[in-house]
Amino acid sequence: MSDVRKLTILHSNDMHGDFLPQMVDGKRTGGLAMLSDYINNVRKEEDNVLYVIAGDMFRGSIIDSEYMGLSTIDLVNLLQPDVATIGNHEVDYGLAHLLFLEKCAKFPIINADLFVTLNNTRLFQPYINIKVGGMKILFIGILTQEVLATARKEKVIGTFVDIEEAAKEIGIICDNYRTTDTDMTIVVSHIGIEQDRRLAELLNPEWGVDFIIGGHSHTFMDEPEVINGVPIVQAGTGTDIIGRFDIDFDKEEQQIKDYKWQCVPINSDNCTADPVMAEMIGRYQSVTDAKYKRVVTRLARTLTHPSREQETELGNLYADMMQDESSFDIMMFGSGAIRKKELGPLVEYQDMMENTPFDDVCWMFEVTGEQFRRIIMHVLRDDAWLGETEFYQYSKGVRIVYRKSTHSLEEFKFNGKDITDDMRLKICVQNYHYQNFDEFLGVPLEEVKQNRKPRVVATSVNNIVEEYMATHQGLDAHVEGRLVILD
Repeated sequence: MSDVRKLTILHSNDMHGDFLPQMVDGKRTGGLAMLSDYINNVRKEEDNVLYVIAGDMFRGSIIDSEYMGLSTIDLVNLLQPDVATIGNHEVDYGLAHLLFLEKCAKFPIINADLFVTLNNTRLFQPYINIKVGGMKILFIGILTQEVLATARKEKVIGTFVDIEEAAKEIGIICDNYRTTDTDMTIVVSHIGIEQDRRLAELLNPEWGVDFIIGGHSHTFMDEPEVINGVPIVQAGTGTDIIGRFDIDFDKEEQQIKDYKWQCVPINSDNCTADPVMAEMIGRYQSVTDAKYKRVVTRLARTLTHPSREQETELGNLYADMMQDESSFDIMMFGSGAIRKKELGPLVEYQDMMENTPFDDVCWMFEVTGEQFRRIIMHVLRDDAWLGETEFYQYSKGVRIVYRKSTHSLEEFKFNGKDITDDMRLKICVQNYHYQNFDEFLGVPLEEVKQNRKPRVVATSVNNIVEEYMATHQGLDAHVEGRLVILD
């Protein structure tokens, strides 16, 4: 006789401080208050409900950065997630602060592969068994190797350097903690869709992993992607969408009989605003508004940054602001450091800070034309189009035409002249990229140091951006062929 039980799993990823609702197509959309209302309603309507967060709760909002994530933990506590895993931006405020934030969380945070290098001690509980409706669900947390890039200065911590080691760790946990009464095993990852696919291929079916709930690549999906028999899902980014599993589990036969997955839009069609959450957000917003709601500049029009993997209007604006009246030739501004899809025409201080929240120092170094060519070829390698690498916006004077099919540079110029191998160029990058020079730029830093000793040329990106915007009204920028990708 079958014993079919219902389980609903809701999941979010890459919320990035998306606390406040917006009007989209005439509908009030997203924000934590509406997300909270939807989750609360599902908990009332269904018997067995779990809510999972697959990393990157932090960054992107002035409310988050003003309180260094403490406000985010405070707000997410109200959502009452059953389990969360660490994303790469959870370490942005430093390791010690992350451990402090974990103590403030009223929900379990799991991660299987972040550890102290000195004695191999894990920083977090690697898994958790959750019992709901007479079912026992094993959750395992996996983090992207990008945490090494974010926390390079944290010499005492590390993570597995490749997906193969992460897969082995899942096997170890399953062998040791997946018992006969474990009904489902779910990996909660923050490694991006491409790495999730690779991970699924490496999973031994005997380990019994039923689902991968992912994050990091901000992937919107219409249906699960099944690799090696394991469905992979992800719910885009922000709070205007939530993933939902409705699962029928046969307790007697110890197997999933059926499941349905969908991404549910969070808007006024299916939820209202949770008044408790709205009040809590209002308290934080009143403080930040008083400090950050002042006009910095007025742009000529709204400027856009639709994709990291292409030249954009905002990318050109920011690269040019950094390069103007500087001591270097070319600014390579990290595409991922620009967080808004559009900015302006009116730019408030809050908008400016939220657009470039990773304020850091800038380094200048000198390369030969041959080294710069190697850097560009590394940046534009095939992995770039999968969202798995760092990408850059270039200041004025650069002309790069790259053909993907032949992996070749058809034009490579600066100020209208071909960049020759013996040419010398002074390049500037943000600290995050300098600290991961070899990995991100593909040329050994020690080799580059032989040309000239690198030095810090600015202590704050946002200091330069604010001053430039404040003294230049009506700024405009266009996509003008600085970076052209063919095929």
